[in-house]
Amino acid sequence: MTKPLPAVQLRVPTDEDAHAWHRVFADRDVMEFLGGPAELSAYEELTARQRLHDARLGYCLWTLLDADGEVLGFTGAQPWPAEKAWGPVGEIEIGWRLGRAHWGKGYVAAALTESLRRLRTAGVGRVVAVIDEGNARSIAVAHRLGMTAEAPLPLPKGTGRGRTYGLALDAV
Repeated sequence: MTKPLPAVQLRVPTDEDAHAWHRVFADRDVMEFLGGPAELSAYEELTARQRLHDARLGYCLWTLLDADGEVLGFTGAQPWPAEKAWGPVGEIEIGWRLGRAHWGKGYVAAALTESLRRLRTAGVGRVVAVIDEGNARSIAVAHRLGMTAEAPLPLPKGTGRGRTYGLALDAV
């Protein structure tokens, strides 16, 4: 018997969410494949960019909250930045990041289910995820979503290899 998914809420990130993300993601395990914990200014810029994406596109990396309103992380999608000289330029990247204390409780599955529904509603036909080949947890999430492994690619800091995983949303 499958355990029911927990109740989650997704919202467009606020200025205050930059502080919450900074706090929730200040963990080496969470940031292991993302270059280590980031400064608050990185989250301030990221949340501001997500508000613009939501206003322009109808989707973004939404703040993920539990049923009580506690910030757990984020999930959603954003266009791959054209200014990045690597990766799937022109694609829509789906992403998820969850605070360590909330791993293994079904929050990512619940949040991504809602994210995919919202992305379909916004007219997104395909998403990709870029995942470090050593990140078994994220690869498992991609497989549970029904994503298929696609092109291998070098990661930008020369620290390893990654792979894109793709998913056609009209097929889900």
